Amino acid sequence: MSDPRAPHDDDYSATVLGSHWFSGPPAAPEVTPDRVEGSVLRFGPGVTAAMPAPFPLTAPAPPARPRRGAGPRRYTLAAVVLLAVLAYLGWQRFGPSLTVRDVAVTTDPRGPACDATADVVAVVRTDGRPGTLTYRWLRSDGTRSERLTERVPRGQREARLHLLWTFRGTGTYPAKAELELLSPGQHTAAVEFTYRCNP
Repeated sequence: MSDPRAPHDDDYSATVLGSHWFSGPPAAPEVTPDRVEGSVLRFGPGVTAAMPAPFPLTAPAPPARPRRGAGPRRYTLAAVVLLAVLAYLGWQRFGPSLTVRDVAVTTDPRGPACDATADVVAVVRTDGRPGTLTYRWLRSDGTRSERLTERVPRGQREARLHLLWTFRGTGTYPAKAELELLSPGQHTAAVEFTYRCNP
């Protein structure tokens, strides 16, 4: 039996389809759930199994918590070294000060020649710690020097302090030169000599 809607010429093509081919399949009847439990709806005789995930799901590991006390312990050695260096520098600067052990004053026992200069030398022996000597010279002619200082570096155990005393004229003069050490501590030492100039 032929379709009255089919064309009657030879150009008919089987690719021309009826409208029921592209309107889709007939709609399925609506299914109502048999019971409702909370928010889960169950349909039909059983429960549809959950679809597996398309890739494996693994929870990331929680970040490692730092151990208590590990932070400060890391800097303990550096802090100890720093404190040791600061203590050493403080001890050098503010620790035990220079100590004077002995003071002696000498000069040429023959005395200076006519119109010459006597070199009077004070030798101050210390304990080798660094410090500053404060002193002055007293001469038997009534002359007194101003306060003088001498810096003693660490490790030096002896300081030499000079007094240059010049004599003029003829005659004989008994002279005395005295070192008065003012600090550290108070020490004195003196030497006597005679100036002789007889033409």
